[in-house]
Amino acid sequence: MEAGRFITFEGGEGAGKSTQVRLLSEVLAARGREVVTTREPGGSEGAEAIRGLLVSGATDRWDGCTEALLHSAARRDHLVKTVWPALSRGAWVICDRFADSTLAYQGYGHGLDPFLIGKLAEVTMGRFRPDLTFVLDMPVDVGLKRAGGRGGAEDRYERMELGFHDRLRKGFLAIAAAEPLRCAVIDANRPIDAVHQDIVATLTSRLG
Repeated sequence: MEAGRFITFEGGEGAGKSTQVRLLSEVLAARGREVVTTREPGGSEGAEAIRGLLVSGATDRWDGCTEALLHSAARRDHLVKTVWPALSRGAWVICDRFADSTLAYQGYGHGLDPFLIGKLAEVTMGRFRPDLTFVLDMPVDVGLKRAGGRGGAEDRYERMELGFHDRLRKGFLAIAAAEPLRCAVIDANRPIDAVHQDIVATLTSRLG
């Protein structure tokens, strides 16, 4: 049986990750792959319960360390219940956010010690990493404007101060620069179809 693949999408608020996850899943399904789309925080019953604690409420509801612990707990349940079983049967799993978001949001954004985040990652997932990560990049003001038009109650991170979002963008770009074989930065400040074509071309060249 052919091995499954784990593909993640990262980026700031309003970068268009959910749309690109859906479009890529359609391409892979048309190629005959079993595709599982999922998200973080969430993707399993337990992780979805934790999601509500993180993405709604006051911006100062948690400090950075508490957020990282909650995200890590949700990630562990997500991996055990959803991601690893799907990969074991040969599915391609596409995830809207993963561990890079913890480093970007709680590390670069909130200033939590990267060493602590690394230890949490070690406990949560061992040496497991995505096969390919797309970092959708766009100016902070553009992303926040897009995100603000979505509405809904899950806007806790969107409402954080502008400096947080500036640090977040720099964090994602630093993560991608540190791991160029795994990460691909995609200019998301373009029409949806143009972004999608770049993603498909990159996936084809890197994973076949």
